[in-house]
Amino acid sequence: IMVLPRDGLKDAAGKPYTYDKVVYIGEQDFYIPRDEKGAYKTYEGAADNMADALEVMRGLIPTHVVFNGKAGSLTGDSALKAKVGEKVLFIHAQANRDSRPHLIGGHGDLGLGRQGSFNASPIQTSKPGFIRGGSAGRHGPTSSGQPGHLRLRQ
Repeated sequence: IMVLPRDGLKDAAGKPYTYDKVVYIGEQDFYIPRDEKGAYKTYEGAADNMADALEVMRGLIPTHVVFNGKAGSLTGDSALKAKVGEKVLFIHAQANRDSRPHLIGGHGDLGLGRQGSFNASPIQTSKPGFIRGGSAGRHGPTSSGQPGHLRLRQ
């Protein structure tokens, strides 16, 4: 769920800032236990793995990091697409670890507010940057004035 300010996003001068579409990028960590041979374990029910999963989590190193719930969710046929001049608002969230997404091939007009807050004054003409673990950030709207690819890199 994304909750925007009642009167919408504002630029640094306090004027309404519009966008053509929103792209949500959720970055998730998974901590999947392995057996003695290194194969991933399976369990009968969701709660059955709790003790093993907690042990993996204590190591603070995820076994998998994915975007939008699965590997390849933003590549190939699922790649993000926008038309030349279209304004795209990127929302990026990561629950557990710090993250630093970067847009390659474009530039944002409206950068992150403090701590990712929609109400904080935006940083203008910035590149996406640090997203503190447990928070979200905004970047954009981003518009590309020329044809080509925009790539989001972690």
